[in-house]
Amino acid sequence: MNPGFAREPNNTAVTIQDVADLAGVSITTVSHVINGTRFVSEDLTQRVLQAMDQLGYKPNLLARGLRSGRTRTLGLVVPDMANLFFAEISRAIEEIAFNRGYSLIICNSADNPEKEKTYLGVLLAKQVEGIIFISAGSSEDILNELERCGVPLVYADREIPSQLADVVLLDNEFGGYLATNHLIQLGHRQIACISGPSGLTPSADRVAGYRRALVEAGLPVCPEYIVSGDFHYHSGEIGMLHLLDLEDPPDAVFISNDMMAFGSIRAVRSRNLRLPEQISIVGFDDIILAQASSPALTTIAQPIQQMAEKVIELLFMRMHSNSAGMERQRVILKPELIIRDSTRALIQQPERTR
Repeated sequence: MNPGFAREPNNTAVTIQDVADLAGVSITTVSHVINGTRFVSEDLTQRVLQAMDQLGYKPNLLARGLRSGRTRTLGLVVPDMANLFFAEISRAIEEIAFNRGYSLIICNSADNPEKEKTYLGVLLAKQVEGIIFISAGSSEDILNELERCGVPLVYADREIPSQLADVVLLDNEFGGYLATNHLIQLGHRQIACISGPSGLTPSADRVAGYRRALVEAGLPVCPEYIVSGDFHYHSGEIGMLHLLDLEDPPDAVFISNDMMAFGSIRAVRSRNLRLPEQISIVGFDDIILAQASSPALTTIAQPIQQMAEKVIELLFMRMHSNSAGMERQRVILKPELIIRDSTRALIQQPERTR
């Protein structure tokens, strides 16, 4: 025998009692940690998980699921995994769920109602214990049907009627205001906006914040300075080229998400303009590429980790509590302005007449 593969024989199967003894807790506590059937403090949970890892204890998830009727899986529906914001928040939700003993099935709806409906059927067939929608566009009929099926729901990043589900939102109007006000404080007066799809509440709210900042500063809201995009890279490029071709182009642009902002930067460079010396740009989301781009992107940061934690907290509250008759919760989180290299103070020039 190759001595490098020698090991001590161990014919004794690790039991839940072994885990409890090593962690210094009761068998009941270990069971609650494994099954998620009762709240266990973070300290005790970590002791149990470390003991399980050290002993190599692997609970039989399939057998337990068949006995209990629980699958310990969650569903997550997002509209566009190519958008790094959705990739990042999906990763955060998956990690939190995994640490609580749950697996996550991620469905990319591509903002297609039929595709979304199909995926919801798949999730129900898989007997997921709860579903999270991130900026997904389920109709009220579908949400009512899910509620009738007894599936706990949490919505995030898109406004829905409060009676349908708990919802976690960002104050998008404030984010648009922060971005535009930053440009105003830098001395910019001809500030444009590339919005997202006009029918979506996050996009409309961001434009509302842009408008409010201009009005408060006594600046005109010029219709030709507001261009619609679709939250994808290419529409940011097209929108910026349109703005640069105006007879009186802007000296700064607030762009409603970072993906479109990167497209806008490409358009600026294609016209041999210097960023930020000749035009300033602010994005929205603070995806990981925002700090890695050149120049690094000034942007409005969404609190992704906080949003993911709140979504899971609300979902588990619905899953593990007698929530019948419990009032739906509506949580609003605040964005933050992250100043990097794509904006700078405007060197004052003689005012142009419009």
